[in-house]
Amino acid sequence: MITAVLGVLLVPAVGATISAVATLGALYAPGPDRPVPAALPSTHDPTRPTAVVVVGNRGAVVSDVLAPYEILAATGRFNVYTAAPERQPVPLTGGLDLVPDLTFDDLAARTGSGGPDLVVIPALPDVGERSTAPVTEWLRAQDAAGVLLLAVCNGSGVLASAGLLDGRPAAAHWLRIGSFEEAYPQVDWVRGQRYIDDGDVVSTAGILSSIDGTLHVVGRLAGASVAADAADTVGWRHYGEDVPVATGVGVPGPAAIVNAGFRWNPPTIGVMLTDGVGEIELASVFDVHGQSLAHRTLAVTVDGGPVRSRHGLTFLPRADLADAAPGLDRLLVPGVSAAAAHAVEPPAGGPAPEYLHDPPGFAFDTSLRDLAATVDVATARWTAKVLELPTTGLVLDGPAWPWAPTAFAVVLVLVDAAAVAWVTRRLRRRRDRARRTPFHRPPTGRTTPAPAAGRRRAGDAGERSTQDTAGPPASPPPTRPCDAQPAP
Repeated sequence: MITAVLGVLLVPAVGATISAVATLGALYAPGPDRPVPAALPSTHDPTRPTAVVVVGNRGAVVSDVLAPYEILAATGRFNVYTAAPERQPVPLTGGLDLVPDLTFDDLAARTGSGGPDLVVIPALPDVGERSTAPVTEWLRAQDAAGVLLLAVCNGSGVLASAGLLDGRPAAAHWLRIGSFEEAYPQVDWVRGQRYIDDGDVVSTAGILSSIDGTLHVVGRLAGASVAADAADTVGWRHYGEDVPVATGVGVPGPAAIVNAGFRWNPPTIGVMLTDGVGEIELASVFDVHGQSLAHRTLAVTVDGGPVRSRHGLTFLPRADLADAAPGLDRLLVPGVSAAAAHAVEPPAGGPAPEYLHDPPGFAFDTSLRDLAATVDVATARWTAKVLELPTTGLVLDGPAWPWAPTAFAVVLVLVDAAAVAWVTRRLRRRRDRARRTPFHRPPTGRTTPAPAAGRRRAGDAGERSTQDTAGPPASPPPTRPCDAQPAP
């Protein structure tokens, strides 16, 4: 019985595992080789504090990078840069390739002996691995210089791997904090809070908790009114509220398991990059659809060239629209400004552009409503939980559940069950036939066959005749076991 059950579940389980690995692997998949555009000249104001958002050579979580960056830039009070060990395209989750503004050496040359005042550390895909060494070594130097460190989401794992959180309280994403407790027991990991302020180190919980943590730091460095204005600028309606934080066991929810495991050919959503798009607007599309595990996103531009965001970041597409259009299931155009201008012509042979942020509002709210309407509400609620996006007052309409991949999983189980039953019947019939067939043991030794009865009687008569004429009979030959004895 146990063997049969395992057989029934084998194909669905193997297929789901392969699909889930491919889905999660696609989040940080690097883009194709492309020329790196030259850095834009920018003015560094030495009278302003300098804030740096770090990215690793293998990428980072898109919202962890872009949300703090836009908040800091929107204040107008900071020199804000992205920096990495090397100036090369790095994949942000969902396939948005960022070209960092500066290398660590470039940053040192620009800021001089003063260095940065604030460093933002996002979640990196290779936390704890040797490939993060250039980042962690640089962070140790910044910590030694007294720089304020803001670890957003699982960026706290990066600091912990560098030994910079030993003996300190820290927050992290609810899905990873349990594994961090095991990997870095010297850290006092705190659950259930949006951010933890421990003086020169501030850490936040899951992805969009970075907004609360960044606004808190802005309030510390530039004043509460500046932080409130920045919250209003990006549309964060929860500033100053006691926003709830997701807690629980760090395992995926049922909708996530269904989407990751049984969408073997997920839809591809083209995301049109346009000049002047807001950084949070971009993040809202790539992170909502990426964290849903229901779609693949593909960054495109009209001509395949780079674009500059609202506050000057450089992004590279992975395809031009004309080539990509036939393979797209939808084409989303993020950004309020793009929606106002209707800046994208419908591509030949592809889907019509959909302007996601029309009407305006907080970009993630709009993207989540779109996910609920086009996929399902259960997936949207799971995505909001992963993002730490409050849904109070947010109406989500759409199908209740991911029925199509669920039905596919059920069909797989039924087909596999039928196959196991057929094989089991065939084996049972073969075994039953073997039991009904007589078993003949082959001879194991040589024996002397008994002489035929008629021949023996003839011999007896001949022997008696010989005895009558030839005198007394001769002694019979000695007998051997199993020899047939003559009749008396």
